[in-house]
Amino acid sequence: MGGILYNSSELPTFTLTGLPGLENSQHWMFLLLGTLYIVSIVGNALILFIVKEEQSLHQPMYYFLSLLSVNDLGVSFSTLPTVLATFCFHLRKISFDSCMAQMFFIHFFSFMESGVLLVMSFDRYVAICNPLHYTTMLTDSRVVCMGLWVITRSFCMVFPLPFLLKRLYFCKANILSHAYCLHPDLIHLPCGDITVNNIFGLIIVVSTFGLDSALILFSYVLILHSVLAIASREERLKTFNTCVSHLCAVLIFYVPMVGVSMTARYGRHAPLLVHTVMSLIYLFVPPMLNPVIYSIKTKEIRRRLVRMLVGTKF
Repeated sequence: MGGILYNSSELPTFTLTGLPGLENSQHWMFLLLGTLYIVSIVGNALILFIVKEEQSLHQPMYYFLSLLSVNDLGVSFSTLPTVLATFCFHLRKISFDSCMAQMFFIHFFSFMESGVLLVMSFDRYVAICNPLHYTTMLTDSRVVCMGLWVITRSFCMVFPLPFLLKRLYFCKANILSHAYCLHPDLIHLPCGDITVNNIFGLIIVVSTFGLDSALILFSYVLILHSVLAIASREERLKTFNTCVSHLCAVLIFYVPMVGVSMTARYGRHAPLLVHTVMSLIYLFVPPMLNPVIYSIKTKEIRRRLVRMLVGTKF
């Protein structure tokens, strides 16, 4: 389809999309997504508050959990403006710079979540396989360094993406498949050669999601080996139970991500609604479920939540 050529001196605008085929139900969709936003924002804010207030939670595991909650809040606030505009106010136009900024933050927090899950798996590995060295290996300074490494790596990976897109020509209708800007969606719109963008995108995915998932799997192989070496069945279950929350967080992050990737690669002829729903699950479900899972499975957080709800101290 023909159109106007855009370059860096005349930046294009993009058109956001709600749910294809369900245009008359957009308000109901926003009520659903609004509920997910509220659960995510309130839940992660409560996790941060409880970890800050409870002295018993001032440990590496809960510092990493706090970083995960900050990351989930970042994901929620990155998508909120355009989702609100699209589903509630039917405002579908977004400028090039705004789209690039949103794309940067969405992917930054996605890569960061993968890194946080990796350092959390290392925390579980040390706690179970080397418990006597836990406090000496995971000192406060090392925890800070690991957190800074996660943030710096994510920033360096995502920073070039807007500039790689800005150098290209846009000559299509520039209609996006979602209510927010994602790099895999934007990369199909330019008319020029996108080889460099594709290669760089593949490199950062393999060096983050691919490497992180492999290392997480390897850490759990070592953890499982140590757990199975424990003689008592009750102790084995008790020890492995400390990893359940993290395992759930890993699954609810990586399973939707793999689903989105498989749909994009092999489901090109699938209805656009399928792609949109898979993307919504990937971006909305983990930030909502992470605080729920850790609130249920972590005794200290659960007790503090109960105390807050009943308004008593014990």
